[in-house]
Amino acid sequence: MRKILCVEPVIFIYTFATYLTSPLVQQFIYRRLWEEEYNSTFISNSNASYCEQNKSNPTYIKQKEVQEKASVFTMQLDLTGAVPSLIVAFVIVANGDRQGRKRSLVLPSMGALIANICLTAMSYFSLSLSVLFAVAFITGLFGSMAAFLGGGFAFIADVCHDEKQKTTRIAVVDLIFGIVSGLAGLSSGYFLRGIGFMWTFVTASLLHVINIIYIIFLLEDTVGVSELQHQAPASYKEVLRETFSGVYMLFKTAPYKKRILIIVLLFTFMTYLFTAFGGSSLFTLYELDEPLCWNELYIGYGAAAFTSVSLTSFLGVYLFSKCLKDIYIVFIGIFSYIGGMVMAAFAKTTLLMFLVRVPSLLYIMPIPVLRSMLSKVVLPGEQGAVFACIACLEVLTGTISLSVFNIIYAATVAWFSGFSFLLSAGFCIIPLSVLCWLLCTRWNEEDLALLVPEEVSSIESVDS
Repeated sequence: MRKILCVEPVIFIYTFATYLTSPLVQQFIYRRLWEEEYNSTFISNSNASYCEQNKSNPTYIKQKEVQEKASVFTMQLDLTGAVPSLIVAFVIVANGDRQGRKRSLVLPSMGALIANICLTAMSYFSLSLSVLFAVAFITGLFGSMAAFLGGGFAFIADVCHDEKQKTTRIAVVDLIFGIVSGLAGLSSGYFLRGIGFMWTFVTASLLHVINIIYIIFLLEDTVGVSELQHQAPASYKEVLRETFSGVYMLFKTAPYKKRILIIVLLFTFMTYLFTAFGGSSLFTLYELDEPLCWNELYIGYGAAAFTSVSLTSFLGVYLFSKCLKDIYIVFIGIFSYIGGMVMAAFAKTTLLMFLVRVPSLLYIMPIPVLRSMLSKVVLPGEQGAVFACIACLEVLTGTISLSVFNIIYAATVAWFSGFSFLLSAGFCIIPLSVLCWLLCTRWNEEDLALLVPEEVSSIESVDS
């Protein structure tokens, strides 16, 4: 059977299955904690989930306690899966330069399949919420989303040889990621209302099975697997050296200017991801609380609204890349995020909450552009190493940001639930300051284009 070099269907299926269940897990936790707090069934109607808006009512206080407990529980759950996924993602994505990219795609898909089977059992047998910690740990052992995206972007970088094509192709993957996650979020409300938690988890499991079959039997790898892979290593020390040599050599042998540029770009990526991921992760809890009191359908609509944000961010990257340098595109995206978070902090009506997406139309742009900038400054054989660094930073930053923002939200929800959004917007001053430093030191777009050819020339001269 002839195999194909098309990884987009894999990303489509994995993203849809993951974000179909992601908001459901949050609502599953919220409902179970609600039932434990009130010792009664969670109330939901066609318009909004039940929530008390009279602050003098004792039910209002209990309702806030459920919000706080759900926020802390989510934070603990994310921490449980973060540590193993951080290590696994680093190892399998970095080794992809020698052992192929398919491993970093199929392992997270298998982990997600196991997780959804466990979630199905939880909802069917009404198991304790503590089982979720085991599910998160198992998912982390298979690399989770970080390993999958790291392998996917490295796969794209392998098949792109033109620099502008690389920026556009990476932006396309982020577009797929955004649109599919929005559609999955929209669908999740209808799935939950139509077939319930258990059968939705079953549906996601079937999607992951399809994905695993596609990766193993239809997808062609971009990296030829060396015969050395099949030889038994001499010692554990050699295994460790081979595992981490890609990332180590990326910084060890690179010119000084290249090392500094990689570190600065990684730091900018990490700090922006910290603010964007942490702030946006609170939307579901914020929407469940008063005065919005959204039910599962409205939460799905809100998630789907980000589909337009993904599309406009992709169009922004595509159009701005023709006339602006990458660093200016990142600036525009960060300011777009700041506008959306400030507006979200004071959104007290359903209409205003949906309109939050208007100033945020371009906030996803910095993520694919920074990935592309990092990919441009390294050699073809270092793509796995740099995307391993990006993947690990995504896990580490995402976990820390979720922990920090969930703790802050739990501490401030009683007096001002929008405080976390304002804080998220304020944190953007860090990546903005780093980008301003890059501009002031005149590290421009041409540096990215010249560093790789210079390094190739130095390597060729050494070889000769």
